[in-house]
Amino acid sequence: MTGSDPAPTLSQSGPGPSTAVPSLEARSIVKSFGTVRALRGASFEAYPGEVTALVGDNGAGKSTLIKVLSGVYPQDSGEIVVDGKTVTMGNPRDAAAMGIETVYQDLALVPDLDAAANVFLGRELRRLRVLHDQTEMRKQTAARFKELGVGLVQDLRVPVASFSGGQRQSVAIARAAMWARHVIIMDEPTAALGVIQTKKVLELIEAIRDRGLAVVLISHNLPEVMQVSDRIEVMRLGARVARFRRGEADVERLIASISGAYANEVTA
Repeated sequence: MTGSDPAPTLSQSGPGPSTAVPSLEARSIVKSFGTVRALRGASFEAYPGEVTALVGDNGAGKSTLIKVLSGVYPQDSGEIVVDGKTVTMGNPRDAAAMGIETVYQDLALVPDLDAAANVFLGRELRRLRVLHDQTEMRKQTAARFKELGVGLVQDLRVPVASFSGGQRQSVAIARAAMWARHVIIMDEPTAALGVIQTKKVLELIEAIRDRGLAVVLISHNLPEVMQVSDRIEVMRLGARVARFRRGEADVERLIASISGAYANEVTA
């Protein structure tokens, strides 16, 4: 057999230093596309056992920063630090090897495959070194879904094309949780979901955090951010302009930070 092993109110001052070492850190990241500078010395930290939200208006640089941290884009300058060690990421496989998994908005699921096949996509377990061990993959997937509280009405042998939007999102998140050793990055995980589905996804995010992983949440939904986040970092014009711990800001303060009316961080 082969394969990898598997709304409270948020004071106007930024969070003080933490004694924990960040699971993932960006230090003064600069990234340009031609004459457009998308990141202007952007910094960011995500800590183990916490949900860190990254918020900002469209064009603030959130997506570019996440793609740098997940190995999609190389930075022009600055450092990426994983568990206190400066690293180089050439591609997303490097990020995955460092225990960093990303759930994008498109989920990257194969509709015609079942949940287990999607969870093990590219990491298939084999028997006789040739055949996919479907039974074992479904067994491990069922065990992990149960551990995370992911409830699927459909049989695990059913293609995910028949799943609801919330169930597909849960499969994508559970897949990331199965392989991530340090960090899970989630890009707008509830953007297209209804109220009940959103509630289940937020509960899943909290369950992953409670397992000790660092969760990075990119979202425009500030009430949801306030509900699940332990830390919030605000980006504007390609740089971090404010950061808050739980209990240090309300939605109005976050909006002021996003719009440029408030900052507690000095930018270059």
